Amino acid sequence: RAGLHRGRRGAAMAPPPPPEGREAPPLQYSLLLQYLVGEHRQPRAWDPAALGGIPSPPKSEEQKMVERIMESCAFKAALACVGGFVLGGAFGVFTAGIDTNVGFDPKDPYRTPTAKEVLKDMGQRGISYAKNFAIVGAMFSCTECLVESHRGKSDWKNSVISGCITGGAIGFRAGLKAGVIGCGGFAAFSAAIDYYLR
Repeated sequence: RAGLHRGRRGAAMAPPPPPEGREAPPLQYSLLLQYLVGEHRQPRAWDPAALGGIPSPPKSEEQKMVERIMESCAFKAALACVGGFVLGGAFGVFTAGIDTNVGFDPKDPYRTPTAKEVLKDMGQRGISYAKNFAIVGAMFSCTECLVESHRGKSDWKNSVISGCITGGAIGFRAGLKAGVIGCGGFAAFSAAIDYYLR
């Protein structure tokens, strides 16, 4: 009797047989495999932020010191000074190379200049342009860094303010009117460059 009771209970728990003419439904694990490795699988983009970000080792004191130096206004000004010097020198040599009056003596305009005289004039013009570009680059970079530190924001206004200060400081050597024109012109140029770069 006990065996008969167990047999009846097992028959009651078993799923009913499929009706005639229909196939049995697939097992649940086969559906799961289709979504994991089958045709229903959808690739997901790997997002490190979803996993809490990529862990990075703690920075040493030397690394922190180097970062502080590289983020300082003095370093930015020195870097802009070197870049301006190189750019100004190249620009000066280029303009001297296409200038037809390089090497000519104004006292004797009919004399053909020698190669040494032409190279000398090109070098002098390159050094002159390099110094001017270096001064302007250092002034602009340092002023922008100070303005950004004072305002606590990094936006286009920093470039405009520092451009006005730099252009005004350069122009005031020739007078008040030249300083105002230099301030406005350099501010507009800085705003255009900042808009283009952003």
